[in-house]
Amino acid sequence: MSAVLEHPAPIGPSESEALDAYSRAVVAVAQSVGPAVASLRVMRRVRGGQVPSGAGSAVALTPDGYLLTSAHVVGRSARSGRATFADGRDERFTVVGRDPLSDLAVLRVEGQPLEAATLGRAEELIVGQLVVAIGNPHGLGSSVTAGVVSALGRSLPARSRGTGRLIDNVIQTDASLNPGSSGGALADSRGRVVGINTAVAGVGLGLAVPINESTQSVIAALIREGRVRRAYLGIAGGPRPVPPQARTIAGSDSCVEVVEVVDASPAARAAIRAEDLILAVNGTKVTRVEDLQRLMVAGLIGVPVTVRLLRAGRLVEVELTPTELG
Repeated sequence: MSAVLEHPAPIGPSESEALDAYSRAVVAVAQSVGPAVASLRVMRRVRGGQVPSGAGSAVALTPDGYLLTSAHVVGRSARSGRATFADGRDERFTVVGRDPLSDLAVLRVEGQPLEAATLGRAEELIVGQLVVAIGNPHGLGSSVTAGVVSALGRSLPARSRGTGRLIDNVIQTDASLNPGSSGGALADSRGRVVGINTAVAGVGLGLAVPINESTQSVIAALIREGRVRRAYLGIAGGPRPVPPQARTIAGSDSCVEVVEVVDASPAARAAIRAEDLILAVNGTKVTRVEDLQRLMVAGLIGVPVTVRLLRAGRLVEVELTPTELG
């Protein structure tokens, strides 16, 4: 009778050693950013009390209770709700301010200090870079997905009370996003929040509003005033090439064509017409609709500005005074 030989179990690396670099990066981001991401239950006031009106995610901005989320998560009328954190804390939040035209909103919770996220700079991202999305898809708290930056410089249309605007430099990622992810964090491999997840554009395709100088100013305005003030011209336009024969006098190859002028608007009072080609505002060149939007800051409200146009092949300068977009 032959003896049965027993082979010892192979000695392998420990669990921590077995983690590859990719896994270690994702785990580190999840541990760093996860405690700053909350699950939101948004409440709407009705006769006799409040009822749930939506759900989503939010990111803690400051230890003293400010949270950042997507404007569409809280909607137009919600004023409060509940925020649940990874450690089990459940706090009442109030809406400090919302800006549908950037799809950002700021909330505030009272109570113990929060573990705030570190904000990064979306302009430092490169296509192919690892990013990690943390949120609460379908109400499943603290869910983590990972992917790469698929593209940069995308635009996302946003509307508010009939006014349209493009959100600039949106981040496209293949990190899985689902309903409830909106308002959550998109973080780089160093655990810095570089975007706020805002939309599911299709299977395997997610979008995030970037954290950059423009959105930082929106966040500051929402905390300070509860709203974002913008200058308003009263035109609808689109990008188009400058006609070749006019490029020398225009000093540019691209411009914004006026498609429509709103009645009684600053542009209408300045006699701007459909088919005018906008080349510059106050000396700053305009080649895309986003360029024009970026110039419409609160500081221009009520201040005369000079608009340089190409009209029927001739250069024209008109002066108008922007009003406040409301």
